[in-house]
Amino acid sequence: MTDMNQNIQPTDARDVIQRLTQAFGKLPQVLAVVLGGSRAAATSDVASDYDLYVYTVREVPVDFRRTLVGESAEIDNRFWEPGDEWSDPSTGTHIDIMYRSPEWIEGQIERILSRHEASLGYTTCFWYNVVHSEALLDPRGWYQGLQNRARVAYPEGLRSAVLRKNWPVLRRNHSSYRHQIEVALNRGDIVSFQHRVTAFLASFFDVWFALERKPHPGEKRLLSHLSEPWGSLVRALTEASPATLLKHIDALVDLVDAKLIEEGIFVAKGRGNDSPK
Repeated sequence: MTDMNQNIQPTDARDVIQRLTQAFGKLPQVLAVVLGGSRAAATSDVASDYDLYVYTVREVPVDFRRTLVGESAEIDNRFWEPGDEWSDPSTGTHIDIMYRSPEWIEGQIERILSRHEASLGYTTCFWYNVVHSEALLDPRGWYQGLQNRARVAYPEGLRSAVLRKNWPVLRRNHSSYRHQIEVALNRGDIVSFQHRVTAFLASFFDVWFALERKPHPGEKRLLSHLSEPWGSLVRALTEASPATLLKHIDALVDLVDAKLIEEGIFVAKGRGNDSPK
C-alpha cells in the first residue's frame, strides 16, 4: 500500500479512505483498490469528491458494501459504472466507489493502445485514468503491471485513427456538427443546438489531445489544458450568441485545419475531399 499522505486531502478524509481500502483488501476477489480522478491527478479543489476504483474478479456482495458504507449511501448504482456513492457523515467527504472487472479495463487499454480504435470524443480517457491513478492496494502487482503497459508514448496509429474519426465531423462532412448546429439554429431548436455544440466540443478535444499526443483527461477542467490561442477560441465559442456561433466554430476549425496542414497530415485547404492520413 502506498503512502496515502501524498495525494489524499484533507487529513480527516484519509482515515475514511484507509478504512475502506483495508476492508476491501480482506476480500479474496479484490485485485486492487485505486484512487483516481482529480484527487490522484493533483488537480482537485474543495468541491472534488474521492473516486475509488475497486478492481475485482467477481462482484463484491451488496450486503458487504451496505455494511461498509452505511444505510445512507446509494448502493449499486448502475447508471454508468456499477458503484456506491455517499457523503461520509463524520467528515462530509463525498466518496464514489466504482467496481471494475480487471478484464474489462485491460480490454480498454488493448483497444486503445494496440488496436487503435477511436471513438467520437473521449477516445483515450480510460488510458489517462489508468496512468494518473494511484494504487492504494495492489498486493499482486497487477495494477502496477497495467500502468507499466499504459505508460507509453501516444501511438501514431492511434493518433491517426482519432483524427480520421473526429476531424471530418467537425465541419467537413455533410452531416457534420457544424451543419447540424446551423440547421438547429435556423429552426430555433434549442435542445438540438445545445446537444450538437456539446458533441462538437467532445470531438474537438479528442482531435486536440491527439494532435498534442496526450491522452484525454476527461470532461472536467478541459480549458486548463489548452494552450493559446486554442483556449481563447474555445472560450469565445462557449460564450457566443446564436448569431455569432458559427463564426466562432469556423475560427476554431480553421486553426485545426492549419495545424493538420502544418504537420503534413492534411494537404488540402478549406473543406476539400482529403482526410487526415
